[in-house]
Parts: sequence; C-alpha cells; structure tokens
Amino acid sequence: MVNPGGSSQPPPVGTGSLSWKRCAGCGGKIADRFLLYTMDSYWHSRCLKCSCCQAQLGEIGTSCYTKSGMILCRNDYIRLFGNSGACSACGQSIPASELVMRAQGNVFHLKCFTCSTCRNRLVPGDRFHYINGSLFCEHDRPTALINGHLSSLQTNPLLPDQKVC
Repeated sequence: MVNPGGSSQPPPVGTGSLSWKRCAGCGGKIADRFLLYTMDSYWHSRCLKCSCCQAQLGEIGTSCYTKSGMILCRNDYIRLFGNSGACSACGQSIPASELVMRAQGNVFHLKCFTCSTCRNRLVPGDRFHYINGSLFCEHDRPTALINGHLSSLQTNPLLPDQKVC
C-alpha cells in the first residue's frame, strides 16, 4: 500500500523470531505471508480497511488515502473531500484539519460558502440554491427560480431547495 504524502518505504522485515511485526489495526502479531505498510505502521491485509465503507484496502488497490484521522479508499476520499482537495470557490487547498461545507459534490472552505449576491456566509440550517456553480441564499435566489423558469439558468439538474446541514 502506498500512502500519498506518507513515507514510501517500510523498514526491512527480518526472518528471525524477534522480527514479528504488530498490526496497527488489531495489535496482533503478523504471521501472514503478506503484510501491508502505510502510515508508518504494518497491517494485516484483513485489518487495513476504509473508515467509511469498510472495504479491505489491500484487495481493492495499491493505494489508500488518509485525512482527518481516517483511512479511506479512493472513492470515499473523493466523495468526502472532492477530487482536488481544493475549495470550489477560491481554488486554495483545504487542510486536512479544516471543516468544510459541501454542495452537489463540491467542497468549500467555511468562509467561502457564501451567497453569490449578498456575500453573506451560509451556515448550518440556512436554505440555499446552487446553480451553475454559484450559491444563493434563500433571499437572493434568482427570480427565474422563483417563477420556475430554470432553462436559461442551468444545464445541470437542481434540487429545488437545499438546506445546509
């Protein structure tokens, strides 16, 4: 397993009885023919699992992703943190420790999750509309949305009303 951003080479594994490695997942000795190395630790193949979907990472690929204390498969990493790890509004990277807001697969810094018209920050509980990459608060939603004429505003499907959770 390769941990992007982590150390790439495990320390050598000897053949003597004193060289047993302990699994970072279960704490047991690793006597298996194969073992995995990621996040500066050794793992049984069965113990290195995605924190979200519980897939055994050794069976689904040769890489895993870590962020916010989670070990993730590629699909869950992209689902949770977006493709680039960059804010959809400002384009700057989002540190692993930072909380984010999401809208239709896009990820935003908290400070960037604002109405495109009034620039007020949207917070949990606020209703908003996401149209062609722009966020609108309930008050500033485009008049075409109020009147039900969306064809000139969007090409992607839109949930009529979304709420920040």
